[in-house]
Amino acid sequence: MIKYIESAEEKSSIAREILQALTDWFGIDESREQYIAEAAGQSCWASVSDGRKEGFLCLKETGKATMELAVMGVRKECHRKGIGRQLFDAAKEYAVRKGYEFLQVKTVREGVYEDYDITNAFYRSLGFKELEVLPEYWDEANPCQIYVMSLKTVVQTMAARHSYRGTFLPDPVPEADLITIAKAGMDAPSGCNKQTTDVIIVSDPEVLAQVKAQIDPPVAATAPAMIVVLTRRINAYRDRCFAVQDYSAAIENMLLAIANLGYQSCWYEGHITDDDRICDKIASVLKVPEGEDVVCILPVGKAAEEVHAPVKKPFEERVHFNSWS
Repeated sequence: MIKYIESAEEKSSIAREILQALTDWFGIDESREQYIAEAAGQSCWASVSDGRKEGFLCLKETGKATMELAVMGVRKECHRKGIGRQLFDAAKEYAVRKGYEFLQVKTVREGVYEDYDITNAFYRSLGFKELEVLPEYWDEANPCQIYVMSLKTVVQTMAARHSYRGTFLPDPVPEADLITIAKAGMDAPSGCNKQTTDVIIVSDPEVLAQVKAQIDPPVAATAPAMIVVLTRRINAYRDRCFAVQDYSAAIENMLLAIANLGYQSCWYEGHITDDDRICDKIASVLKVPEGEDVVCILPVGKAAEEVHAPVKKPFEERVHFNSWS
């Protein structure tokens, strides 16, 4: 089981336990002690089975857009069991969720030591690409190979996006980012190109407070911005109306754009369109014209709490090839 470790003391303890068992890679006492000391202040994950620590991984920020895989170790007897990949997947998802754009990792260049050749092959198998070699970064006997990975693929954003119902940081969302999010919604497909979806960006603190005052029980009370989604229920042809499909596609596009920009959100539809018709009260505040219905609100902001992924059913249980059986 992969666990996120919060205690600084526990991080250092796990790092010491694992690194001392991996002297082929961490045999220099001074270097090993530095890894152990620095682990206390880094984001850390551990693989634990029946109470035994099998491996760990730490990330650290090296720039506003970049995190580095600072240190990683898996017991030798646990190699080739997928533990390293599970640790990395958890760390990578965290980095994407936090809005970082790149991961980097440093190791000894391939061709110098057999054990580090295995490490190089492992990083490449994860999707890292060779950036450059710094021959004297450590010393001449240990030329440093830097690997990098982009975190901004569409599929990775999809996998990392989760509904967030926690509190938000008070930092305002730049108008340029809100425009990017709204544009993603407008770029969504529309049945017969009727373009039945519109949005109102709410970022002015006074207007936002008026909108939030209509929502009882309150949700997204700390969000510094909000996208209000509107629909026009007009027929595409005969009696066929695709307004629901239109705004659903637009909302999903905007949720992905929100995640891609490093923010969090949640699709609030049922809560505001229930019998108490909070949506109509919001429409009144925003002076929405007749014929336009408020159907959803999307809070936008930086998360102040950890974002937890829901438990999904196994892929094989939900995806079938060629027939149900």
